Amino acid sequence: MPFWVLIPMGCIAQTNPVQSSSSKPNVVFIYADDIGFGDLSCNGAKTIKTPNVDLLASHGVRFTNMHSSAATCTPSRYALLTGEYAWRREGTGIATGDAGSIIRPERYTLADVFKNAGYQTGVVGKWHLGLGDKTATQDWNGHITPGPSDIGFDYSFILAATGDRVPCVYVENERVINLDPNDPISVSYEKNFEGEPTGKLNPELLKMHPSHGHDMSIVNGISRIGFMKGGKSALWKDEEIADVITRKALAFIEKNKDKPFFLYFATQDAHVPRVPNPRFVGSSGMGARGDAIIEFDWSVGEVMNTLKRLGLDKNTIIILSSDNGPVVDDGYKDRAVELLGNHKPAGEYRGGKYSSFEGGTRVPGILSWPGTVKPGVSDKLLCQVDMPATFAELLKVKLPSGAAPDSENHLDTWLSKGGKGREYLVLQNVNNNLSIEDGKWKFIAPGKGAAYNQQTNTELGNLNQDQLYNLSSDIGEKSNVASQNPEIVGKLKAKLDQVKALNK
Repeated sequence: MPFWVLIPMGCIAQTNPVQSSSSKPNVVFIYADDIGFGDLSCNGAKTIKTPNVDLLASHGVRFTNMHSSAATCTPSRYALLTGEYAWRREGTGIATGDAGSIIRPERYTLADVFKNAGYQTGVVGKWHLGLGDKTATQDWNGHITPGPSDIGFDYSFILAATGDRVPCVYVENERVINLDPNDPISVSYEKNFEGEPTGKLNPELLKMHPSHGHDMSIVNGISRIGFMKGGKSALWKDEEIADVITRKALAFIEKNKDKPFFLYFATQDAHVPRVPNPRFVGSSGMGARGDAIIEFDWSVGEVMNTLKRLGLDKNTIIILSSDNGPVVDDGYKDRAVELLGNHKPAGEYRGGKYSSFEGGTRVPGILSWPGTVKPGVSDKLLCQVDMPATFAELLKVKLPSGAAPDSENHLDTWLSKGGKGREYLVLQNVNNNLSIEDGKWKFIAPGKGAAYNQQTNTELGNLNQDQLYNLSSDIGEKSNVASQNPEIVGKLKAKLDQVKALNK
């Protein structure tokens, strides 16, 4: 499951009675944003140090073949929560900030699995799955529904979309916080509001300049995607986002320490705009992107420390992963490219965010459950889309008919108790072109779109012919051996067609 986010396990507090090993484990899923396999020192990074993530990995299983289901954010999050590949559904591409709810209230979700098992459920951090009934019809000044509470979350404190898109406000339990009713919020992804400055027309107002796109409404001296006016008292401060959402995550844990809980903690780090707190600036020597990874590591440490302080660490599963592979220049001139040095965000893998190559979806993956899961390293093929079925098995929850259609139960593999992992996995890139892999062979189907994204310096893997790579001997996907292996191409192509035909 390349998407792995470290899941802090419940610790046993000195002031609380030791919990029985038979009690339901708490689950914390930490979902990094745009952090690649090679961005963590436990995965071999030499330039940057992530000691808290390393500690988590040392307590649990570090997965080297974990995948997000897509090479971009919204579809990965959709698949994670629904157990359905996003490419099966229209409207699951990268969402605008005013998108309607992509996961409809009638859908059964990962959060529902936990609720049906008697858990308190919460989501804190980046959402990027739409809010409200229909695009551009939300009442940002009232109750924004449907929202997280309609798909299984008891509590939510979220960024409506993501850091580089308006509206730049926090939404708690489906209402914008700190909003002045005399200064209502208006949002548009069609045209600007009269009199409102933009990054394109007013670059003199910017403290961070765009490298491509991101030249619309200005918030905190940073121009974004989309147009917004009003809501001045509710606007977030970018350098405080990690502190604010980490504090909210810890508060959720504290409030629910005496009952089983599931926390989906989705960080903004290291997505653009990268504006780490001043105490992290300069900490990596690699500029804003590196500093944001250090900030992410701090958030992981805060979760782990809180679980330990409360005595919950030994009864808490912590899973850590990322929504897709890494990107260095994703729209702002933050010197991430110039200061990258010898660091390889995707590690030895080709491509990155947006790509069909392994760097697009092979992400960090860690699972920690002290006393239950034996520490080690697993190279089994896994995916985040399997979380609903896997946790349904752990908690003995029966999935409703039709729920989580692409999710598979791989509990033994996740808990390092045997298991073979997935036989095959279908993945999508930014152009919705599909690939399939079986742990050894990877077939990338012919697809439309540019082979290379000049703006982000990313190989997308798009080609109008079959591609086949032997991942066991060519992990960097340097040699396309499709023409030499027609039988294997035929087998994987047939399996891909079979998967595509399901649920139609």
